[in-house]
Amino acid sequence: MVEKVSPALARRVALAAQGFGRPRPPVVGTRQLNGLIDRINLLQIDSVNVFERSHYLPAFARLGRYDKTLLDRLTFEAKAPHTEYWAHEAAFMRRDDWPLFRWRMQNYRQTYAAPGSWYESNAGTVDWLRAELAANGALMAGEIEHDANTRTGPWWGWSDVKRALEFLFLFGEVAIAGRTRFQRRYALVDDVLPASILDRQIETPDAVRELIRRSAVAHGIGTARDLGDYYRIKGAPVLTAIRELEEAGELIPVTVPGWERGGKPERVWLHRDARLPRRIEATALLSPFDPVVWFRERALRLFDFHYRIEIYVPQEKRSFGYYTMPLLIDDRIVGRIDLKNDRQAGILRVQSAWSEPGAPADTVERVVPMLREIAEWQGLGGFSVADWGDLAPALGRALN
Repeated sequence: MVEKVSPALARRVALAAQGFGRPRPPVVGTRQLNGLIDRINLLQIDSVNVFERSHYLPAFARLGRYDKTLLDRLTFEAKAPHTEYWAHEAAFMRRDDWPLFRWRMQNYRQTYAAPGSWYESNAGTVDWLRAELAANGALMAGEIEHDANTRTGPWWGWSDVKRALEFLFLFGEVAIAGRTRFQRRYALVDDVLPASILDRQIETPDAVRELIRRSAVAHGIGTARDLGDYYRIKGAPVLTAIRELEEAGELIPVTVPGWERGGKPERVWLHRDARLPRRIEATALLSPFDPVVWFRERALRLFDFHYRIEIYVPQEKRSFGYYTMPLLIDDRIVGRIDLKNDRQAGILRVQSAWSEPGAPADTVERVVPMLREIAEWQGLGGFSVADWGDLAPALGRALN
């Protein structure tokens, strides 16, 4: 029985659970992409496109070059095997997982449709939208003609129509029937998901326990806050689910030296099926929304890596760059690189490149082939390396 896990082994367990350290397939097809989503459960969605949209990046980091249209077929098409919901943040997930979030949909309704809320005050617009979707099927927000469909005010300038659609999506009345030009197509949930999914009822404690179980598989090892964050679950329900999974023998309590909170050792659990690899071989850039680093507290504890993206930081106050991505080499995060896909010029711009203390001496030699593969994957023909960051000069010489 494992009782104590070293910090180095904990890193390797976490990375192995996320699909790192495995041989890359010679060809990445639909089967490999489906297998990856089955392993990590979620692909977080983000609209920033300065380099590449976030949901494409976890697959490249783990599998290498692939045809993005294959992932589009799995996620964007109306009858794709994956759909969207607020599973972590907005994320692609398996359609079959929809019933696991019914309790969250009910909580959102209680919060945002309460008496006196915007939703209640705009009941006429909401009713009209239901009828519009029933009559016309899936529509993008911009395709709906209504006096209230004018961008204004808060909520990213959303119109009242867009805002109402998003509330209906939160409540589970509307589902996403694919995307066009990365814009959601909204439809009544009955028109998107089959009755076999919609009719499946899962009691809240059972749903939460299953989500925490999946989180534990995807983490390999983690604290209660780690396991809860994967699906944005907090508090007592997390601890109850962990206790039940521990009693069932699926989670094993262990200690990890140095994992502390408030000056006290953290309680940690290892999934019984987690791999305990002796080494991890990998060279990858991680999306800011990759599960390995999306919970910044866990990234700091696992890798001693303090990470913040600086999208919303004024340019003159940025420390590392607009969209710096953590650089993973083997089982450590050893740097961060900010990339821009200059589609018009056909080049990959390295906006900045930085190393972390203790980065290996061969960091540049490991990074250059990866950047060349990224450029080929993106259909780009060259590089431009800005002189910002301690890794940038050597990368510039090696690439050019």
